[in-house]
Amino acid sequence: MEAVLWQTLAGTRGGPNRARILRALDDRPRNANRLAEDLDLAYNTVRHHLDVLEDNDIVTSADKSYGAVYLPSERARQHWDSVEEIISQVEQ
Repeated sequence: MEAVLWQTLAGTRGGPNRARILRALDDRPRNANRLAEDLDLAYNTVRHHLDVLEDNDIVTSADKSYGAVYLPSERARQHWDSVEEIISQVEQ
């Protein structure tokens, strides 16, 4: 899982935005629209990053419909020390 986290959050151009999204979801679960507003990102950008995070089992939602609320996955929570380390490196 650690390699997936590094690749997804730090290994690509979109990693810093995915790190911001994950940090925001750790603070409070939200839907894509709220994330876009809170992080001052385009809705489509947030949707793309949520899809990448969900495909890699880093975030999850209970529902696949419009307005679904996202939160860090249980798998990401089990490796949260690594998540924090990666986010701190990305934010530098």
